[in-house]
Amino acid sequence: MSTEEIKDLLKDAETRMSGAIHSLSEDLAGIRTGRASPALVEKLSVEYYGTPTHLKQLASISVPEPRSLMIKPFDAASIKDIEKAIRASNLGLNPNSDGKVIHLNLPPLDEERRRDLVKQMNHRLEESRVAIRNIRRDLHNDIREYEKEKLITEDDLKRGEEDLQKLTDKFVEEVARHGYSKEKEIMEV
Repeated sequence: MSTEEIKDLLKDAETRMSGAIHSLSEDLAGIRTGRASPALVEKLSVEYYGTPTHLKQLASISVPEPRSLMIKPFDAASIKDIEKAIRASNLGLNPNSDGKVIHLNLPPLDEERRRDLVKQMNHRLEESRVAIRNIRRDLHNDIREYEKEKLITEDDLKRGEEDLQKLTDKFVEEVARHGYSKEKEIMEV
């Protein structure tokens, strides 16, 4: 065993940490800002014939204007279910339907709602940081185990720990960058 195994562990850590960032990006896309975005509703769970289904699988979602969304169900029978899911979500949106399409007008966010959204976002950022630190902990334990079993030297252990910490710091910074840009979007009037 050599530093190759440590490199493999670090590659694995990087892949898993990238996954945490990807998941965060998807979560943040679902947080409302002043502008309309299909990501706001596409992951809403709709009861469709007794099965929870993502809205994006049931309808096309478009942005006809900066502050409105248009949802065109593939099956007109699902309109009522989609409206019900939108009302039940915590998005604070009221669907308007003409029987064929659903229009969602996004009212401007007031200061209090913006602050609530920033709190929601900060909670998700913290979850991502915890996930990244958990990955670091798992791999750190693996590296220490290699050293205990005399598969790597103490110097390899130290180098591996340093590289793992640098990788962790890089991804924690990336979480902060995502948070900073999303907060700017939310607070933009």
